[in-house]
Amino acid sequence: DGTLNRDDLAKTIQIAVRMLDNVIDINFYPTIPAENSNKRHRPIGLGLMGWQDALHLAKIPFDSEKMVRFADETMEFIAFHAYTASSMLAKERGAYSTFKGSKWDRGLMPLDTLELLEKERGVTVDVGRESKMPWDELRQKIKKYGMRNSNVLSIAPTATISNILGTSACIEPDYRHIYSKSNLSGEFISITPLLVEALKKAKIWNKELLEDIKYNKGEIDTIDAIPEDIKNQFRTAFKVDPIIMIKATAHRQKWIDQAQSFNLFLDKPDEKMLSKIYLQAWKMG
Repeated sequence: DGTLNRDDLAKTIQIAVRMLDNVIDINFYPTIPAENSNKRHRPIGLGLMGWQDALHLAKIPFDSEKMVRFADETMEFIAFHAYTASSMLAKERGAYSTFKGSKWDRGLMPLDTLELLEKERGVTVDVGRESKMPWDELRQKIKKYGMRNSNVLSIAPTATISNILGTSACIEPDYRHIYSKSNLSGEFISITPLLVEALKKAKIWNKELLEDIKYNKGEIDTIDAIPEDIKNQFRTAFKVDPIIMIKATAHRQKWIDQAQSFNLFLDKPDEKMLSKIYLQAWKMG
């Protein structure tokens, strides 16, 4: 209904963390050091995909401050439940062997490390610190049971598996609305099904419009027949403000214990914009 199904998401995260933890024990390891390292530290990397689809379903344009807030709140929710799931697995199966002395053991959550970064740099990290989840309760659980995994979250690229599942890739905007891509399995045509749905709902979807979108190489911003609200909602990667994308990434990162695979798309090479982008990313940690 345009809002996040939090119960369903929490349940999915718990199952996914358990599955990823199981992989450590049943995996094939090509070298003994890799096996030893994995079994000692038990790192996993729960990611996400379908971010752009979620924004379309919630009617939130990618190029908006509302998207930044949604990224912040959603990632906090995912992080809280992922770390809780790892702590509950530690209760059931035991903590990873090098837990003692880790940031988890010292009661530090990823959000707390922003303060450490500020002290190290001597300048403020320009990101809000508001939180909505009961982090103190989780700290107590971790203190009591430990963590099953040294690392838990990592936003990885999901280009191929997103295609297989018919959803948008990783945390990225729609690349283009119609394009072809190649990999070892052959060539594939990729489309944005939710755009087609929106155009059908507006009663303007037809063969001519499809040809127009093809002619414009999957871009829709110059097609007069498409209403402005649909153009705004379905802005492609090359039309989204990169600074907004950095803001969303920075607000996500404060909840994540590892990293994010994150691309920026520039219509034209521009040294001034590149300089601004890198400085903004650094300022926001």
